[in-house]
Amino acid sequence: MSEKNIKRSLFSKIRNYFLAGIVVLIPIGITLYLTLFFIRVSGKIIPKELNPNNYLPFNIPGVEILIALLFITFIGWLSLSFLGKKFFEIFNNVLKRIPILRTIYSAIVQMTETFTKSDNNQKSVVLLEYPRKGIWAVGFATKENEGIIKNKVKEDLVNVFVPTTPNPTSGFLLMIPKKDLIYLDVTFEQASKFIVSAGTTNLN
Repeated sequence: MSEKNIKRSLFSKIRNYFLAGIVVLIPIGITLYLTLFFIRVSGKIIPKELNPNNYLPFNIPGVEILIALLFITFIGWLSLSFLGKKFFEIFNNVLKRIPILRTIYSAIVQMTETFTKSDNNQKSVVLLEYPRKGIWAVGFATKENEGIIKNKVKEDLVNVFVPTTPNPTSGFLLMIPKKDLIYLDVTFEQASKFIVSAGTTNLN
C-alpha cells in the first residue's frame, strides 16, 4: 500500500471515529444539559420556605424535582379518592364560572384527557397526507369534528393535531376528512418519540 493510500485510510478512520464520538456525545450532552436546566429551574420555582435544601446542611441537586413528582403523584391519588373527587368537582365548577379563564381551562382539561385516556391511546395516532398529496405526516386525532364546520362542508371531519419536530408542543390544527386518515396501531408515547427524534427511530 502506498504512503498516499495509508494517509487516506488513516484520515478515513479518524473521521469515522470523530463522527462516532459525535453520535455518542450529542444525546448524552443534550440529556445532561436538559437535566441541569430543569434542576436550576425547579430550584427557582419552588419558594425558599418550601425548598428542603434551605433546611439541610448541604444541597441535594434535583431534590426539588423529586418533591414535584411526589406532589403530582399525591394530587393524582387525592383526585381519585371520594373526598378528592368532590373537592376537585367544586374547584372545576368555580373555574368554569370565571370568564376567559374558563375557556382556557376547559380547553386544556379536554386536551389532557384526550391524550391520557388509555382506551384512546392507540386510536389517536394517524397518518395523513400533509402539506400536499404524496407527502405523509404523523398526527394525533383529537376528536371528530361536530358542529358548524361539519355542517358547512357536508363531510365527516376529524380534528388532527400535527406537531412540529423536534418540539412537539407546537404544531398545526387540521380538519381532515375521516376517509383520508390512516389510523396507526401505535401508542401516543411511540409516536411522540418518533416525532421528537426527527424520525431517527422507527414506529413499530
